[in-house]
Amino acid sequence: MQRGSFSHKNYGYSHHDQKGPSQAIDVHDIFVKKSKTRVILSYVGIFVFLANACYSLLVKEELSTSSFWSIFVGVLFAKCLQYKPVKKESVVIMPTFGVQLETHFWSGRVIHRFVPIGKILRPVLNECVTPVTCYWSLALMLRGEENLLLIFQELQPPVKMLVPVWKALCAATNGKEISSS
Repeated sequence: MQRGSFSHKNYGYSHHDQKGPSQAIDVHDIFVKKSKTRVILSYVGIFVFLANACYSLLVKEELSTSSFWSIFVGVLFAKCLQYKPVKKESVVIMPTFGVQLETHFWSGRVIHRFVPIGKILRPVLNECVTPVTCYWSLALMLRGEENLLLIFQELQPPVKMLVPVWKALCAATNGKEISSS
C-alpha cells in the first residue's frame, strides 16, 4: 500500500507498507531522478576522452607535455559529466527481525545488508559539515561497534527525506527520537 511520496531537485522519496504474515513491513525508497541529458553528456564526455587519448597516443609520434595535459583535461571532463550508477537506496524495516538496507544500481546489481533489531542501539540523524558543503546523513548506532553504519551510503538526500525514515526506525527500535549534530 502506497503511503507517501514526494520529490526534490535530484531525488524522489516513496514510502509504502507490505503486509506480512504477522506484521507490517515498512519500506522507504529514495531514488535518483534520471536525467537523460546528463546520461547523454556523460557518454559524450567518455567518447571525447577516448578520442583525445587515442589521438594523443596513436597519431603523435612522441608524447609531449601538451599530450598529458589534454589527456588530463579529458579525464576531468568525463568525470564531471559522469552520473552516479546508483538508481535507488531502500530501507526495509521489519520491526521484529531487523532492518535491511538495499542499494540498487542502474546495471541491475543490488547490494543487501541486514542488521538484526537486537544489534541496533538507536538511529542517529547527523549534520555533516565539510569545508565545501553541508549535508545530512542517517546512521545506526550498533552494539559492540565503534563506528556508525551509514544508511544511505551512496546518496546524500535532503533532510526532509531522511526524517520520515529516521522516525520509522525510532519507532521500530523503540528508541526515542534523538538527533545529533
